[in-house]
Amino acid sequence: MDQHEEQEFAEYFAARREAVRRMAYMMCGDWHRADDLAQTAFISLHRHWRKVRDKGALDAYVRRTLTRAVIDESRRPWRRERAAEVLPDRPVDNPDVDDSVATKQTLLTALQKVPPKQRAVLVLRFLEGLDVAGVAAVMRCSEGNVKSQSARGLAALREVLGDELGDLRSA
Repeated sequence: MDQHEEQEFAEYFAARREAVRRMAYMMCGDWHRADDLAQTAFISLHRHWRKVRDKGALDAYVRRTLTRAVIDESRRPWRRERAAEVLPDRPVDNPDVDDSVATKQTLLTALQKVPPKQRAVLVLRFLEGLDVAGVAAVMRCSEGNVKSQSARGLAALREVLGDELGDLRSA
Protein backbone atom coordinates (compact mmCIF):
# COMPACT_ATOMS: atom_id res chain seq x y z
CA MET A 1 0.00 0.00 0.00
CA ASP A 2 1.18 3.48 -0.69
CA GLN A 3 1.22 6.34 1.83
CA HIS A 4 -2.18 7.71 0.76
CA GLU A 5 -3.89 4.32 1.14
CA GLU A 6 -2.30 3.78 4.56
CA GLN A 7 -3.60 7.19 5.65
CA GLU A 8 -7.12 6.34 4.39
CA PHE A 9 -7.09 3.07 6.29
CA ALA A 10 -5.78 4.74 9.46
CA GLU A 11 -8.58 7.32 9.31
CA TYR A 12 -11.24 4.66 8.79
CA PHE A 13 -9.80 2.54 11.61
CA ALA A 14 -9.75 5.49 14.02
CA ALA A 15 -13.33 6.42 13.16
CA ARG A 16 -14.85 2.92 13.37
CA ARG A 17 -12.70 1.09 15.93
CA GLU A 18 -15.01 1.50 18.92
CA ALA A 19 -18.22 0.79 17.01
CA VAL A 20 -16.79 -2.46 15.62
CA ARG A 21 -15.48 -3.44 19.05
CA ARG A 22 -18.93 -2.84 20.61
CA MET A 23 -20.62 -4.90 17.91
CA ALA A 24 -18.12 -7.71 18.51
CA TYR A 25 -18.82 -7.54 22.25
CA MET A 26 -22.56 -7.79 21.66
CA MET A 27 -21.96 -10.90 19.57
CA CYS A 28 -19.51 -12.70 21.86
CA GLY A 29 -20.06 -11.19 25.34
CA ASP A 30 -16.39 -10.91 26.28
CA TRP A 31 -14.35 -7.73 25.84
CA HIS A 32 -11.10 -9.60 25.32
CA ARG A 33 -12.57 -11.80 22.61
CA ALA A 34 -14.28 -8.73 21.15
CA ASP A 35 -10.90 -7.02 20.84
CA ASP A 36 -9.47 -10.08 19.08
CA LEU A 37 -12.44 -10.38 16.73
CA ALA A 38 -12.41 -6.68 15.87
CA GLN A 39 -8.69 -6.92 15.21
CA THR A 40 -9.31 -9.89 12.91
CA ALA A 41 -11.88 -7.89 10.94
CA PHE A 42 -9.58 -4.88 10.59
CA ILE A 43 -6.62 -7.05 9.58
CA SER A 44 -8.72 -8.60 6.85
CA LEU A 45 -9.82 -5.15 5.69
CA HIS A 46 -6.23 -3.91 5.65
CA ARG A 47 -5.15 -6.95 3.66
CA HIS A 48 -7.83 -6.29 1.03
CA TRP A 49 -7.79 -2.47 1.14
CA ARG A 50 -6.58 -2.07 -2.45
CA LYS A 51 -9.27 -4.41 -3.76
CA VAL A 52 -12.13 -2.50 -2.15
CA ARG A 53 -13.63 -0.47 -4.96
CA ASP A 54 -16.54 1.09 -3.09
CA LYS A 55 -15.18 2.83 -0.01
CA GLY A 56 -18.79 3.43 1.06
CA ALA A 57 -19.16 -0.32 1.58
CA LEU A 58 -16.37 -0.59 4.15
CA ASP A 59 -18.80 -0.91 7.07
CA ALA A 60 -20.59 -3.76 5.32
CA TYR A 61 -17.27 -5.53 4.64
CA VAL A 62 -16.17 -5.18 8.27
CA ARG A 63 -19.60 -6.34 9.54
CA ARG A 64 -19.48 -9.42 7.31
CA THR A 65 -15.90 -10.24 8.30
CA LEU A 66 -16.67 -9.76 11.99
CA THR A 67 -19.80 -11.89 11.83
CA ARG A 68 -17.95 -14.71 10.08
CA ALA A 69 -15.12 -14.49 12.62
CA VAL A 70 -17.56 -14.74 15.55
CA ILE A 71 -19.30 -17.76 14.07
CA ASP A 72 -16.02 -19.46 13.12
CA GLU A 73 -14.56 -18.83 16.57
CA SER A 74 -17.63 -20.33 18.26
CA ARG A 75 -17.04 -23.57 16.35
CA ARG A 76 -13.63 -24.11 17.87
CA PRO A 77 -13.67 -26.89 20.48
CA TRP A 78 -12.15 -24.84 23.29
CA ARG A 79 -14.94 -22.25 22.94
CA ARG A 80 -17.47 -24.86 24.00
CA GLU A 81 -15.87 -25.09 27.42
CA ARG A 82 -17.60 -23.20 30.19
CA ALA A 83 -16.20 -22.05 33.50
CA ALA A 84 -17.50 -24.16 36.36
CA GLU A 85 -17.03 -21.49 38.96
CA VAL A 86 -19.07 -18.30 38.61
CA LEU A 87 -18.76 -15.43 41.03
CA PRO A 88 -22.14 -14.29 42.35
CA ASP A 89 -23.23 -10.71 41.84
CA ARG A 90 -23.25 -8.60 44.95
CA PRO A 91 -26.53 -6.81 45.65
CA VAL A 92 -26.39 -3.06 45.21
CA ASP A 93 -27.52 -1.09 48.24
CA ASN A 94 -27.52 2.25 46.41
CA PRO A 95 -31.08 3.12 45.23
CA ASP A 96 -29.64 5.67 42.78
CA VAL A 97 -28.21 2.91 40.59
CA ASP A 98 -30.29 2.63 37.46
CA ASP A 99 -32.08 -0.63 36.70
CA SER A 100 -30.80 -0.40 33.14
CA VAL A 101 -27.43 -1.79 34.27
CA ALA A 102 -29.06 -4.97 35.56
CA THR A 103 -31.30 -5.17 32.48
CA LYS A 104 -28.35 -4.77 30.11
CA GLN A 105 -26.32 -7.42 31.93
CA THR A 106 -29.30 -9.78 31.91
CA LEU A 107 -29.68 -9.28 28.15
CA LEU A 108 -25.96 -9.85 27.52
CA THR A 109 -25.97 -12.99 29.65
CA ALA A 110 -29.06 -14.28 27.87
CA LEU A 111 -27.57 -13.52 24.44
CA GLN A 112 -24.60 -15.76 25.26
CA LYS A 113 -26.98 -18.70 25.66
CA VAL A 114 -28.44 -18.24 22.15
CA PRO A 115 -26.69 -20.20 19.36
CA PRO A 116 -23.99 -18.17 17.52
CA LYS A 117 -25.76 -17.71 14.17
CA GLN A 118 -29.00 -16.70 15.84
CA ARG A 119 -27.08 -14.36 18.15
CA ALA A 120 -25.34 -12.76 15.16
CA VAL A 121 -28.68 -12.22 13.41
CA LEU A 122 -30.22 -10.69 16.55
CA VAL A 123 -27.27 -8.34 17.09
CA LEU A 124 -27.14 -7.24 13.45
CA ARG A 125 -30.91 -6.94 13.11
CA PHE A 126 -31.98 -5.37 16.37
CA LEU A 127 -28.89 -3.79 17.93
CA GLU A 128 -27.09 -2.65 14.76
CA GLY A 129 -30.39 -1.73 13.09
CA LEU A 130 -29.86 -3.54 9.78
CA ASP A 131 -32.90 -4.60 7.80
CA VAL A 132 -33.48 -8.21 6.74
CA ALA A 133 -31.78 -7.68 3.38
CA GLY A 134 -28.78 -6.06 5.07
CA VAL A 135 -28.35 -8.94 7.49
CA ALA A 136 -28.71 -11.42 4.62
CA ALA A 137 -25.97 -9.60 2.73
CA VAL A 138 -23.64 -9.59 5.74
CA MET A 139 -24.19 -13.26 6.51
CA ARG A 140 -24.35 -14.32 2.85
CA CYS A 141 -27.61 -16.18 3.21
CA SER A 142 -31.19 -15.77 2.04
CA GLU A 143 -33.64 -13.31 3.55
CA GLY A 144 -35.83 -16.25 4.51
CA ASN A 145 -32.92 -17.71 6.47
CA VAL A 146 -32.50 -14.40 8.30
CA LYS A 147 -36.20 -14.33 9.14
CA SER A 148 -36.20 -17.90 10.44
CA GLN A 149 -32.95 -17.35 12.41
CA SER A 150 -34.50 -14.15 13.86
CA ALA A 151 -37.66 -15.99 14.90
CA ARG A 152 -35.71 -18.88 16.41
CA GLY A 153 -33.24 -16.53 18.08
CA LEU A 154 -36.01 -14.42 19.60
CA ALA A 155 -37.78 -17.56 20.84
CA ALA A 156 -34.52 -18.85 22.37
CA LEU A 157 -33.86 -15.45 23.93
CA ARG A 158 -37.38 -15.32 25.38
CA GLU A 159 -36.94 -18.81 26.80
CA VAL A 160 -33.59 -17.94 28.37
CA LEU A 161 -34.89 -14.65 29.74
CA GLY A 162 -37.98 -16.42 31.10
CA ASP A 163 -35.75 -18.96 32.85
CA GLU A 164 -33.52 -16.24 34.28
CA LEU A 165 -36.48 -14.15 35.44
CA GLY A 166 -37.98 -17.29 37.01
CA ASP A 167 -34.69 -17.92 38.83
CA LEU A 168 -34.70 -14.34 40.08
CA ARG A 169 -38.33 -14.58 41.28
CA SER A 170 -37.70 -17.82 43.17
CA ALA A 171 -34.60 -16.46 44.89
